[in-house]
Amino acid sequence: MEYPLVKACIDLDAIQHNVQHLKQMIPGQSKFMAVVKANAYGHGAIRVAQKALKSGADWLGIARLNEAVELRKAGIQAPILMFGYIHPSQVRVAVDLDLVITVYEFEMAQQLSREARRSNKYVKAHLKVDTGMGRVGMIIDKPDKNPSCQTAEKQREIKQSARKKAVKEIKKILRLPGIDLNGIYTHFAAADSKDKTYTQMQIDLFTSLLEDLRKEAVDLEVCHAANSAGIIRFARSHFDMVRAGISLYGLYPSFEVDQSKVALVPAMSLTSIVTAVRNVPKGFYVSYGRTHKTQKPTRLASIPVGYADGFSRLFSSNGTMLVKGYKAPIVGRVCMDQTMIDVGDIPDVKTGDEVVLIGSQGNKTISADELAKKINTINYEIVSALTSRVERIYSDSGSVSG
Repeated sequence: MEYPLVKACIDLDAIQHNVQHLKQMIPGQSKFMAVVKANAYGHGAIRVAQKALKSGADWLGIARLNEAVELRKAGIQAPILMFGYIHPSQVRVAVDLDLVITVYEFEMAQQLSREARRSNKYVKAHLKVDTGMGRVGMIIDKPDKNPSCQTAEKQREIKQSARKKAVKEIKKILRLPGIDLNGIYTHFAAADSKDKTYTQMQIDLFTSLLEDLRKEAVDLEVCHAANSAGIIRFARSHFDMVRAGISLYGLYPSFEVDQSKVALVPAMSLTSIVTAVRNVPKGFYVSYGRTHKTQKPTRLASIPVGYADGFSRLFSSNGTMLVKGYKAPIVGRVCMDQTMIDVGDIPDVKTGDEVVLIGSQGNKTISADELAKKINTINYEIVSALTSRVERIYSDSGSVSG
């Protein structure tokens, strides 16, 4: 059996803590969706989904069909919403898996309807509407071409006209055979930004659409909008369900989100070991491209983690790892399978010593946020980038399992 050289240690008790604390922020009647797409943001979809559901989650959110297959094969029966596109040829599989599919427009719904009738099945679906994300979804707002030249009344008329058109399209979808449309949702573009104006506009637009639908006797069962930042910052966005993604894993959506609103616990730590320690002279070149040259005699430690594990090459000579409770600088380029650190100022480093890439050792901590800041990205990417080479080890109320 291979010894795990790189381990992502997942604290399932932290998942439970985060679900329960986030649920305290939402109305009792609102459902809670645990978003476990992308292998649960690198944490392992099956174990995280199971723990989230036991902790009070009602729904699961995924992006691709194969993610749903994995969950159902593991015996998970909770409602699953698939955010991403589904090809018409996959409809039968989705129906057999009892998935809720996202539709973006009438033409897509038509295709799904045809496939459903061909299979003599019903497709469960939620409609996604674009209130300002600009990615996918039925567009329900018409941009003002010359807002400065229009009265407020005229601008309202334009927006109402766009919503009226959307309502007609939605009613057409509801009449399609084989489609069971019982939900509608939108996604926020900037809920984690300090300025709340744009998100408030998105909430207003979504709310106005729901009101227009109700006037037409269309009352969809599950209306949802709040992502992690929405849960924490915008109570008006909670509607019938919220979708917890990054916050489920104990990470905040951005540095602009007030962390005092809810105490989250990071679920992942990432560790490795020292596999070699060498004394090297001044002027010694390290790694590919000879980008690092030692400025004095020192000791270098090799760590068996690289970009094939999801540890970005952007950390080349740009970051630290914890050894013996000290922060050791990364030197030279991150390789596919190895990274070198300078341990010249750290006493007694030897082969087999634990190395922490994310997490705590002694009184020092390296967080996913710190790593993200180093390479100008977001904590989402740091954790979800971890590949299958990294073994996930789970702890749950004292028990540990691979």
